[in-house]
Amino acid sequence: MTALRAGLFVLWFYGSMTVIGLLGMPLMLLSPRYGIDVARTWSAVSMWGLRWICGVKIRVDGKAHIPQGAAIVAGKHQAQLDTVAPFVLLPRPAFVLKKELLAMPVFGYFAGRSGHIPVDREAQASALKTMLRAARKARDEGRQIVIFPEGTRHAPGEPSEYKIGVFALYRDLGVPCVPLALDTGRVWSKSGYKIKPGVTTFRFLEPIPPGLSRDAFMQTLQTRLDAESAALLAADPA
Repeated sequence: MTALRAGLFVLWFYGSMTVIGLLGMPLMLLSPRYGIDVARTWSAVSMWGLRWICGVKIRVDGKAHIPQGAAIVAGKHQAQLDTVAPFVLLPRPAFVLKKELLAMPVFGYFAGRSGHIPVDREAQASALKTMLRAARKARDEGRQIVIFPEGTRHAPGEPSEYKIGVFALYRDLGVPCVPLALDTGRVWSKSGYKIKPGVTTFRFLEPIPPGLSRDAFMQTLQTRLDAESAALLAADPA
């Protein structure tokens, strides 16, 4: 039954993306700013489907720490849900994402025109310059720049290395960094669509103020994210 529900949700997930995306394309001709509204609508519909098809309930802690203006939001990354929920949780998110995603039908069109921040991992030094240029534009628009410092999804408890790109953003932009702990791996596998019923939590932590050294920032970010995410996994989610 769980596999059947997951299959139905996949149809809901991509079907709603296609329908909402196609209906929203005329708005993008008026202004790329509408891309956030279209993405937020799709995110809300997706999470509704996740709740009623798969039995996954989403809880949000630390709402007082959700930034309303320009900031970096650095999150753990355990499941695809981590890239969907922030469209609803944040006022105006701008994701740091793989350049390859721009080639996706519908999603790639909106990502490319909505001010998200593509990164070409093969370009190395030039990729960093391109990322920072796009991130400055997002900062100047008062957006929340969402980045996953681990670079890719990791199962709960799986060792990971935090990439230095998050510090490059922190140093260059001069805005607070809000750590986002989560336990989405509790209900959604890191690869594919193995989804099981349960409660998962997104927890916004106290912002890290700008101005810390590289070592101090990276240690503070990783310590907080790892500790809080582990605590969420260890707690009874009911």
